[in-house]
Amino acid sequence: MYKLMLVDDEENILRSLQRALAPEPYEVETFTSGSEALARMEQADFDLVLSDYRMPGMDGIALLAECKKRHPDTMRIILSGYTDLAALLGAINQAQIYRFLCKPWQDYDLKTAIFQALSHRAVLIENRRLAEQVRQQQSQLYRQGHLLQQLESENPGITQVKWADDGSVIMDDEGGA
Repeated sequence: MYKLMLVDDEENILRSLQRALAPEPYEVETFTSGSEALARMEQADFDLVLSDYRMPGMDGIALLAECKKRHPDTMRIILSGYTDLAALLGAINQAQIYRFLCKPWQDYDLKTAIFQALSHRAVLIENRRLAEQVRQQQSQLYRQGHLLQQLESENPGITQVKWADDGSVIMDDEGGA
């Protein structure tokens, strides 16, 4: 189950967001300030943080930028009633947000954006896991190749195998028969 954090200084917005996401299988926590949200991030990891842009104290960009520093795998979405291009660019540059959604939102767009963000996060995490697996396998192959070279230098020809057409190994009988 994905864990979502919703941050907005208006309780009614938080309730509306929760209603919009209610049938989805998400664990949702809500906060009315950036400082409360950051304090909670010290105790728990979240898959996605959706924050209002304009809030008293800490704005959404500052919150999501700090979230990126502390939890880089957490997806970040800004929700705002203001479609200010400078704010959007700031959010993209400072907090590397995944999406900017406008208030009022359409429930379908909200759900789609969250689903896409979580899917993108899963792909990024899987890519990192696979890249690490490839690095480990390359390291293992390098060690095995080194051992084979060492074995061949100590016992020339030991690593050379002669194959028959049927796939069987041909053993040399040096004594002749």
